[in-house]
Amino acid sequence: MSIRNIAIIAHVDHGKTTLVDKMLRQAGVFRDNQDVGERVMDSNPLERERGIPILSKNASVRWRGTKINLVDTPGHADFGGEVERILRMVDGVLILVDAAEGPMPQTRFVTRKALELGLQPVVVINKVDRADARSEAVHDEVLELFMDLEASHRQLDAPFIYASARDGVAATSAAETAVDLTPLFEAILEHVPEPACDENGPLQMLISTVDHSPYLGRLAIGRIERGRMAVGQPIALLPLGEPGMVDDPEAERGRITNLYSFEGVQRVELESAVAGDIVALAGLDEVEIGKTVTTPDCLERLAGIAVEEPTISVDFMVNNSPLAGKEGRYVTSRQVRERLYRELERNVALRVEDTDKPDVLTVSGRGELHLGILMETMRREGYEFQVSRPRVISRVGENGERLEPYEDLTVDVPEDMLGVVIEKIAIRRGEMRDMKNTGNGRVKMQSRIPARGLFGLRGEFLTDTRGEGVMHHRFMEYGTWAGPIPGRNRGVLVADRAGVSVGFAIFNLQERATMFISPGVAVYEGMIVGENSRPDDMDVNITKEKKLTNMRTTASDEMIRLETPREVSLELALEYIEDDELIEVTPAAIRLRKRFLTVIERRKNARAAGRAAS
Repeated sequence: MSIRNIAIIAHVDHGKTTLVDKMLRQAGVFRDNQDVGERVMDSNPLERERGIPILSKNASVRWRGTKINLVDTPGHADFGGEVERILRMVDGVLILVDAAEGPMPQTRFVTRKALELGLQPVVVINKVDRADARSEAVHDEVLELFMDLEASHRQLDAPFIYASARDGVAATSAAETAVDLTPLFEAILEHVPEPACDENGPLQMLISTVDHSPYLGRLAIGRIERGRMAVGQPIALLPLGEPGMVDDPEAERGRITNLYSFEGVQRVELESAVAGDIVALAGLDEVEIGKTVTTPDCLERLAGIAVEEPTISVDFMVNNSPLAGKEGRYVTSRQVRERLYRELERNVALRVEDTDKPDVLTVSGRGELHLGILMETMRREGYEFQVSRPRVISRVGENGERLEPYEDLTVDVPEDMLGVVIEKIAIRRGEMRDMKNTGNGRVKMQSRIPARGLFGLRGEFLTDTRGEGVMHHRFMEYGTWAGPIPGRNRGVLVADRAGVSVGFAIFNLQERATMFISPGVAVYEGMIVGENSRPDDMDVNITKEKKLTNMRTTASDEMIRLETPREVSLELALEYIEDDELIEVTPAAIRLRKRFLTVIERRKNARAAGRAAS
């Protein structure tokens, strides 16, 4: 059987998942009258809510007798670890680029990884039917990107396909009338090589993904690099380490109890499979990403999966607020710790470390969204915990200098709003690297900015551009410590007593503050209930009720009108809080609070910090 293994990579919102939908439909995976909805590959509830892929997923189509294994990958830079590990089990990449926006930071990041592995690209310029499409210019930009990344001559000869994923059509040139996706399928069959695997050698498979079945336990997913695989066959699981022959009597032994292949978006049970195919198998307990499955008589380990190191960390800790334990099922430090270490089994870009405090763990990831998705997932599973403000992971250079991570920031804004955006980036130690007018009154600007400078920038950016700006960033390099960066320029309103919030108190406060809560919400001393219009924090009585009298006047009976409070999401909270504040995460709510709840404790801590600074 002829096989092609290809990963589909693109920036957020460039139409990757829509294209996969149309490929599955036109290849006959679904019946003509089958109702499957949109974005079939976004099976995770969080993916559907946010409209972005988070996890890598497998599917396959058959075209003219050839099985094409498709691997859908996340398009956000924070989930680059998902992309890096699945590139090891494919032979080509389908690079999707928007016909108006062109190559974006995440496109560059993943393309570099793919080209370094020698994978053959097929470029799809999508959304050619947009009114502001500039297909020819984007074609040249992709070639410039390939040359910047030192692509080989074979990779530079990659085919270009011009498509409209929404309409399910593609063509080999921008001027050609597109009918369906046949040109795309033909380009994959012609340019993506078949897996160069030995079907007759001893079994060898690298685990690239881990899944879980309630009936079979852990499933190992990967491409068979060598040999054949069959149900009932004895196998060994080699631990992580250097590639080559291994003399390890402690390697886990087992038998393949179930074997699956991917047909369409479903897993189909098999009796046997050969080298080159992507399969899922059950029968091993200690399955981890990067381990090698072999035959017991030939313990030859493959090179493991290397991903870039995390750049941001936060502290997870037990919830100790006055409302602790009232809303979550899993609230102890042991339960939170076990869940975080269990996440390491499939999230290779994550790091978890114990600290000298028994109820605090340091969790490191690739960005705020990466960590925020983990927190949201745990919250929905019933966990209750607190997290600190994110901080960058610094290093020490060769000369003993302090280094910090820098990001490649790309913004696309209207021309008349460019000035305020440049000012905000400059305040945060950003350096402009490139700027060009993309037409239609918009400007695209690239900057080099410390990762610390991005904390809280997105909210201000959306406000300054009235929601019309687009901002993307990716890790660039470690550079010299940029010095102090100003944080939040406004203080907060802090509840000074426990109780329930009252509309009368909120009405009197909202004139000089932005509220985070509505009436009827349980509050406690030290909980943050709003944002002050001034730089200082202010202690307020959010539970104050209207004084009752037996006199009735027009003024006393005036109806109060409350403004809609600002919704506090996890991403907003991670960007918003300062070092002396925490986020309380429970299944029912996301609250902001001070580390020290009482006024006396906060004053003592402020005096101690002042003495230490002097």
